[in-house]
Amino acid sequence: MKLAGDWLDHPGTQALMQALEAAGHQALFVGGCVRNALLGEPVSDVDIATDATPEALSTLAETAGFKPVPTGIDHGTVTVVAGGKPHEVTTFRRDVETDGRRAVVAFSTRIEEDAHRRDFTMNALYADRHGAVIDPLHGLPDLQARRVRFVGDPETRIREDYLRILRFFRFHACYGDPEGGIDAEGLAACSALADGLDLISKERVTAELRKLLSARDPAPAVAAMAQAGVLARVLPGADPRALAPLVHLDAEEHPRWLRRLAVLGGDTDILRLSKAEARDLTALRTAIASADTPAVLGWRLGETLGLDAILARAASLGAPPPPGWQDEVRRGASARFPVIAADLMPGLQGEALGARMKELQGRWLSSGLMLSREDLLKEA
Repeated sequence: MKLAGDWLDHPGTQALMQALEAAGHQALFVGGCVRNALLGEPVSDVDIATDATPEALSTLAETAGFKPVPTGIDHGTVTVVAGGKPHEVTTFRRDVETDGRRAVVAFSTRIEEDAHRRDFTMNALYADRHGAVIDPLHGLPDLQARRVRFVGDPETRIREDYLRILRFFRFHACYGDPEGGIDAEGLAACSALADGLDLISKERVTAELRKLLSARDPAPAVAAMAQAGVLARVLPGADPRALAPLVHLDAEEHPRWLRRLAVLGGDTDILRLSKAEARDLTALRTAIASADTPAVLGWRLGETLGLDAILARAASLGAPPPPGWQDEVRRGASARFPVIAADLMPGLQGEALGARMKELQGRWLSSGLMLSREDLLKEA
């Protein structure tokens, strides 16, 4: 079996692979680029595994006119920019010591040792520079069946890095066969070791949850997380029941992860959200519980967040959005409250002015943003 694609034929990529081979080293594509190419999915990042040490790789890259950047030198990773394209090149490794969060590794010259330390069989696939696939752990049948399965014993893999629990569900959402269901042995191991997620940093948990909820349909995976007791670990109090209706409703929309997070509910203290994300999430949750019309939500939240709010509220209520909701949100987002403070001055000042402005704004919103400046000032 052979791979093909523009990423494989990129001049810089091929030049780097050839330079490694010319120096007597192995150079193999590995992980996501191989997996995605075989599945017909887009390839964004190109990872290369080699038996060259980071020091030898850096020297070789500079000699060949490439730019080496020691992005993860302690773990054997050097990012090599060749032909304007970054490549993450990592020396074959084997784990020496793990504590559930990070690993102490030793460099290896054997592809089998490198493959055995990877998380899932579909990620332990390699390919040479011509695209010929190398499958040291016989993971190709799993990939072809879209079956997400741990390499070796699932509990052993999880104890090496507890984040693999969340990666298991994320990979099932992104690459698994929804008809085939989730791997039972892996699910049982995730359930048994779910408390290990308490050791993982908020940043890593948030990054993984963001990727999971950005999948086209994360609902079955999140339901499995709830069943296994994993969802309660990362999002205490979350309820996944509204997620599947939301995925159905937002099938034509970009899968925004905060929209999905909003309908799950729960305590987000374990997550590390940016200030903007925290603000938007609060606004969405408030909108879900409100009776504001689509136009009012568009005015309050803007077009993107207003559309998210209507979809999230509809999913939570188990009802379709109201007719014409998208146009109404956009109308509200472009609307401007027609009265300014100067319209009421000098007759009103201070607190009285603020109170009257608030009252008029309430009337305008109640009218569906239809009352004109003249109508409002006549009432004032």
